[in-house]
Amino acid sequence: MKIQIANGRVVDPAHKLDTQQDVFIADDKIVALGAAPTGFTADRVIDARGLVVAPGLVDLSARLREPGFEYRATLESEMQAAMAGGVTSLACPPDTDPALDEPGLVEMLCHRARKLNCAHVYPVGALTAGLKGERLTEMAELTEAGCVAFGQANTPMKDNLVLLRAMQYASTFGYRVWLQPLDPYMSRGVAHDGEVASRFGLTGIPVEAETVALATQLQLAKTTGVKLHITRLSSAAGLDLIRRARAEGLDVTCDVSAHHLHLCDIDIGFFNPLTHLVPPLRAQSDREALRAALANGEIDAVCSDHTPVDDDEKQMPFAEAAPGATGLELLLPLTLKWGAEMKLPLLTALSRVTADAARIMGITKGGHLGVGARADVCIFDAEAHRTVTRESLRSQGKNTPFLGYELPGVVKHTLVEGRVMFGG
Repeated sequence: MKIQIANGRVVDPAHKLDTQQDVFIADDKIVALGAAPTGFTADRVIDARGLVVAPGLVDLSARLREPGFEYRATLESEMQAAMAGGVTSLACPPDTDPALDEPGLVEMLCHRARKLNCAHVYPVGALTAGLKGERLTEMAELTEAGCVAFGQANTPMKDNLVLLRAMQYASTFGYRVWLQPLDPYMSRGVAHDGEVASRFGLTGIPVEAETVALATQLQLAKTTGVKLHITRLSSAAGLDLIRRARAEGLDVTCDVSAHHLHLCDIDIGFFNPLTHLVPPLRAQSDREALRAALANGEIDAVCSDHTPVDDDEKQMPFAEAAPGATGLELLLPLTLKWGAEMKLPLLTALSRVTADAARIMGITKGGHLGVGARADVCIFDAEAHRTVTRESLRSQGKNTPFLGYELPGVVKHTLVEGRVMFGG
């Protein structure tokens, strides 16, 4: 089908483009911007007057809960959530059940995702078998099956010698390693180790749970030369370690979750289990440091950290509730809210969830609107607002700390490879 997206404000961070012009799509690719190609006749015209036409969002962390956790969410429900949120490419962490440590599991996930014809799914393979931190996985076979990187999700590595060997192997073959900095012993609490946790009697997770692990990961990356990405940074102290490593010449990238851009430990309120997250919401000063670092590019990208949780597991006392929150449908609104509050150009804010995220994932055909690119497009109203309710969420997981918030940015259409998958 040939589609013309007319009269929209085209914002493409990868090409520093922010102007009103038409976009022309044919054979699942973008074939022209501005003027129609010779002989082009649209089968459908989408009037985007007053709307933003942007690349489909790229999410660096979205749990789809398959295989193994279908009672929390299904691939079908989370793909619909992705379409409603304008997310056309996403990375799936390896902490499924069983973990994504076998090529057959990865191939099955990719096959199921392709059959649904929705978002492009890029699995992150398990760095060690069963995420147990003992034996390396067959990274070459997992890469052939579709993995774009390797990591441990929220499971800390206890044996640094195994981590060293994993990084050496990954570096040898050019594989990416994505790690969340969590010390296996200091991260066993439920909330940031600060005044709020002390007052409420919650077991604290000190900032050192992040920095001790991060310092080790950075040192091993420097030794091995591996392509290292740090996922879901949560503290100003961790950010300082990233800065120092880069000053010494280490090529390391990092991201932050959308939750940590807007919330801090004070938002736990009166034991609100919806704010039980991994990593924990940290101090207000940490939140402000993360917001500023994302704005100036020290933090490369923002992810949804989408983690659907069953109601029965979430409606528990804070310390017993399962950590995690839904986020796919909120990635765009929370990014727009952060960008507006930081007084950033729309081009800069959108870059953190399109071009910058695509670069980390290694995607070349998505994350931008260049001629020849995959026609993955998000069309949204930047001025419209909506209130987040359980009923409005397409995800099977209805738990988010932003329930009741009025957020900017309403997705009108989502296109994947030139097919209108949301918005009719």
